[in-house]
Amino acid sequence: MHSNDRVQFAKPDLALLAENHTVVDLHFHSTYSDGLNRIPKIAARARKLGIGIAITDHNEIRGALEIEQYDDLLTIPGIELTVAEGSHLLVYFYTTKALRRFYEKEVAPHMGQGVMHSLRLTMVEAIERARRYDCVIIFPHPYCAMYTGICNVQFSEAQVGRMLETVDGVEVINANNMSKWNLKCAVLGFNLGKAMVGGSDGHALHHMGRAVSFADCAANRHDFLDAVRHHANQVVGKEIPLLHKVTTNGLKIRKSIGNCPDLFEKNIRYGRTFINAKSKALCGRIQRRVGQHVKTQDLWSHFGM
Repeated sequence: MHSNDRVQFAKPDLALLAENHTVVDLHFHSTYSDGLNRIPKIAARARKLGIGIAITDHNEIRGALEIEQYDDLLTIPGIELTVAEGSHLLVYFYTTKALRRFYEKEVAPHMGQGVMHSLRLTMVEAIERARRYDCVIIFPHPYCAMYTGICNVQFSEAQVGRMLETVDGVEVINANNMSKWNLKCAVLGFNLGKAMVGGSDGHALHHMGRAVSFADCAANRHDFLDAVRHHANQVVGKEIPLLHKVTTNGLKIRKSIGNCPDLFEKNIRYGRTFINAKSKALCGRIQRRVGQHVKTQDLWSHFGM
């Protein structure tokens, strides 16, 4: 596989891909967190599209456990953690037994008031706990408009660099992200030389399959996750139209209204951090320009000008 073939920004032809590859939407939400659809409808949609699916609900595993009951589907056990800083982390497991053990031991004791609230674990702590298990750890939408991506002003460049070293890879196409952010995610993925995945981040059935990961491997969890881990998969996807995002986001907000206090607090905290970071950057630029001006003035004085 050529490196430039690993990521393709295009609408997936799922039927064609599925003829010779194992195809999986690695990022989908159900009603167990902030998704709009129950597991039976999600399973029926995945079956119709002919693809595998990973239910990655926020701080919740009931959807991932329920969809495993559908023996005719390839399902990848997963979870999307929302850590104390508000950023997200995807963790995929080879077995639901491992997922359940991870959730019961590492997640449940650190839950907030509900699944959509942040855990009482920092990102570093969450990664360290996940690393104790046989799993694949991915940063979803590392660049995005808010703090849910790891590349945000709450973390220094050094902190982000250290955390990127400890995970298996990044999500390079997220169908619910904006194209400019996905392009930055893809550049990051290539520069890291780590695993790259794609998923719809779907919250409604029509999102499913808009971005997928696929590999030339047997249609089972072990081989597929190994392909991801060893960079033997490819990613193809296209962003969901803005109007569809707006409509779905409105429904998501109504569904998770109980999370509003926690969400408001995180937005305020992030807003202050963002403004502070921008102010420091602006001051730095002004100081550099003043310094350059002073140096120029000194140079002119040296030549008697």
